[in-house]
Amino acid sequence: MSLSDAFTQAVAGAGGESSDFDLNPGYAPPAGRALRPAGVLVACLAAPSGPQLVLTKRSSRLKHHPGQIAFPGGKVDPTDDGPVAAALREAEEEVGLPRDQVDVQGTLPPHETVTGFTITPVLGWIRDDFRPIPEAGEVDEVFLVPLAHVVTPANYVTQSRLWRGQRRFYYAVPYGPYYIWGATARILRGLAERIAM
Repeated sequence: MSLSDAFTQAVAGAGGESSDFDLNPGYAPPAGRALRPAGVLVACLAAPSGPQLVLTKRSSRLKHHPGQIAFPGGKVDPTDDGPVAAALREAEEEVGLPRDQVDVQGTLPPHETVTGFTITPVLGWIRDDFRPIPEAGEVDEVFLVPLAHVVTPANYVTQSRLWRGQRRFYYAVPYGPYYIWGATARILRGLAERIAM
């Protein structure tokens, strides 16, 4: 199956929205809270060994989620025409990926985070050569992970940690020295559930 076919299948696949609360049915988010829209770019490029997913390691100096593994992306700004535009803009800012070099294949259902965002994952195919340029102060590293690794459900584990005095369970999909967990892993797990590779 080609990457384009896989992403087409993922976009058309069954299944609804996901959240950081999926593995924690006993926890209910505060009533009436306002969710902020955001977009992340789930982008792959071709390689001799197979499609590679672009991920970032956030700067250890950031106030929120320092050092965590994340997709390029961020909140929807007033100048953005929705989450797709936000994902492409943020990818250009964070990793130096020109937006006109990305063929957008579609979106996955939104993912709600414990930090109050509703994230729209945007699936994209990167054309031509891409040399990442990490944004100073925001991104410590840009790296690639084989798409085959993150779309294999057996590579996922369920782990937990204390969060605001409660034990919170989450997915993780480690890869070499990279600990991919939380919202990033949950979004990838949703992608894995939609792709048969």
